[in-house]
Amino acid sequence: MSRTLTRLAAAAGTVALTTALAACGSTSAQIGGASNGAHPEWKKLTFTVGEQSDGIKTLASTSGAFKTASYKIKFAKFPYGPPLVAAASTGDVDLGMVGSVPPIAGAAQNLGFKVIATQSPYSDSVALENIIVPKGSTAKTIDDLRGKKIAVPQGSSAHGLLLNALKAGGLTPKDVKIVYLDPKSGAAAFDSGKVDAWSIWDPQGQFAIEKGARVLVKGVPPIDDTNEYYVGSDKSLDNPVRKAALADVLKRIATAYAWGNANPEAHAQAISTDSGVPIAEVKKTLDAWRYRLQYVSPEKIKSGQTLADNFFDAGEITQKVDFAQVVENLLPANFVAKP
Repeated sequence: MSRTLTRLAAAAGTVALTTALAACGSTSAQIGGASNGAHPEWKKLTFTVGEQSDGIKTLASTSGAFKTASYKIKFAKFPYGPPLVAAASTGDVDLGMVGSVPPIAGAAQNLGFKVIATQSPYSDSVALENIIVPKGSTAKTIDDLRGKKIAVPQGSSAHGLLLNALKAGGLTPKDVKIVYLDPKSGAAAFDSGKVDAWSIWDPQGQFAIEKGARVLVKGVPPIDDTNEYYVGSDKSLDNPVRKAALADVLKRIATAYAWGNANPEAHAQAISTDSGVPIAEVKKTLDAWRYRLQYVSPEKIKSGQTLADNFFDAGEITQKVDFAQVVENLLPANFVAKP
């Protein structure tokens, strides 16, 4: 399989985008549409939010964050970030949450989107993803995976973790055998012993750990960039009316997350509802799902640039990315969402 991200986004984007948007049209209820008189020009607008089963679809409703919105919102589900960025680039979704790597892959292809906010975990000590090894593995460090097969979803934040971990351990991607698999296929390969390690996020990683796997490399700083991002479509950002409304959508999404953080039982139920994961399992990793949306600071941009440079140096993207040029903040620097 090609080790450049351009082919992944093209292939995965076409299939996943078609599936996600079809599902959106048939199953997603619209939220909003109530007029508060402040922006009558927004009444005819509808925004599609790309989501990855992190609970925001249900939180948007149960929190009441969109109760007074003049526009409507609907949701499209994606299995992971690259196809969501592809959908944003075509304008099929207006905004959505992705990990730290998909914006880099998309920027390397000159796709039509921007990073409009950062979605940060409440604690840098809580891993959003890890590199795990199966029960019985003798590996103690990343160097012990030299020559071994490591599964990872290509172009994902877990892919970024893997590259960072290899570099930190003095290895290159050529020193291991990277096997690019989507999360479902990765789980099957890991469980059946076809790969020696798996770089993956929770809850998939947690499921494997409960069956005997263990964490080899924890996805926390300084090795892992725990930033996630909200991306926005150029199609909406280039339209002044839609851009102003999109900033309002983003603030209300931030409010919905803040409400979830303040109501952990409801937050866990929202994640369970959106993902299909049993609520008892969700609660075990709930701390990793506590997000806050913020302005993309110079420090975050620097972190994104370091990751982009790592991807270029590893040959995973074919052109350098100036991460600062990918950012168009829609939140003020002092923004703090309240439930």
